[in-house]
Amino acid sequence: MKKDKLTPIAIGGALVCVLLSMIMDGGSPTALIKPAPLILVFGGTLAVSLAGVLKSETKGIKAVFKQAMGSVAPAMDAAIETMVNLARAAKANSVLSLENEVRDIDDRFLQLGVQLVVDGRNSEEIRDILESEIEAMEERHKTGAKFFTDMGGFSPTLGILGTVIGLVHVLGSLSNPGALGPAIASAFTATLWGVLSANVFWLPVANKLKRISAAEVQVKLMQMEGLLTIQAGGSSRIVRTRMETFLPAAARGYSDPDRRAEAA
Repeated sequence: MKKDKLTPIAIGGALVCVLLSMIMDGGSPTALIKPAPLILVFGGTLAVSLAGVLKSETKGIKAVFKQAMGSVAPAMDAAIETMVNLARAAKANSVLSLENEVRDIDDRFLQLGVQLVVDGRNSEEIRDILESEIEAMEERHKTGAKFFTDMGGFSPTLGILGTVIGLVHVLGSLSNPGALGPAIASAFTATLWGVLSANVFWLPVANKLKRISAAEVQVKLMQMEGLLTIQAGGSSRIVRTRMETFLPAAARGYSDPDRRAEAA
């Protein structure tokens, strides 16, 4: 499966728009390359954001950032086909035969669900356990998204702080009027980087992580409904129909003659 590279491409497009607007207004992009504002905004934002998380949580920050930059979208169609195949196996050889399938399943959530069905747990117990797994997954995902949301909140404030520092320096140099213009421009560079980094980098990354989490939750809910249908003795056709209720109407296959003729 191809990775979703839309986020870095879109961020790059936004940066190009910023640079083009500067050039069209007669400015120079090189004016943004100032070490002091960059260190304060990016370094300071990272530091204060880390101050709000547990040390154990920092290990996953790099991984979730890479996920936002190039994740593989959860394959809903593949999840449905996997569950349909499990339903066929259960109908042909009994639910207990699914124990042979557990070893070949890479998805830990699905593996747990199949094992619960094989163990003969009732539907309420299966639902409770799997819903708890989904809730725990959501909480883990929220931690990563919240970190970048925090960065999006802190960076404009750090940018303003950098501007204030710069203006303090300007006010201390009023005896040299010729240097005031460049000094003021340099001071406001920090604010520009603070606002730009928040709205072009950190908040889009946080939103992408939230969207990935929502898609993964949807797949898990689909799998749970499929497993409960298999546990209740439903056919592969019913499993497919039940799982497709999570898909947009245009993506469902109710009108496909092969699916209508699918054996129980």
